[in-house]
Amino acid sequence: MSIFSTILAKITGTSTAEAAQASATVRPTTVTAATATPASAEATPAAPAAHPGQGVDVAAVLDALEAKSKERLDWRHSIVDLMKLLNIDSSKSARNELARELHFDGDTDNSAQMNVWLHKQVMAKLAANGGKLPPELLT
Repeated sequence: MSIFSTILAKITGTSTAEAAQASATVRPTTVTAATATPASAEATPAAPAAHPGQGVDVAAVLDALEAKSKERLDWRHSIVDLMKLLNIDSSKSARNELARELHFDGDTDNSAQMNVWLHKQVMAKLAANGGKLPPELLT
């Protein structure tokens, strides 16, 4: 199962198989490694199709999980914290695997750039899969 499918399933409450099928039907977003800086990254999500988790308020789900967490995790800005919050392996190798999955075309040894790109890409793909996100998480 892909890491993104696991992320989608944990947020939407769908099975990982449903999430994998849903995420496979979505076009890739337009964020590139070259434009993935906090000030200039832009994510253009594909038009959402009908998906099992359509309409899920992603921020509300993640905020509720954060409220229950003993750790203070900044899931709104950090891919590592997002993965930790969802109880998903956030190691460098897991993030490299997620980067391959999402077609990162930059240098995976540049963790800072890759992590910013991954977070923006995951937010865009969540929106493309029907998740509702506040606008500041899609810029």
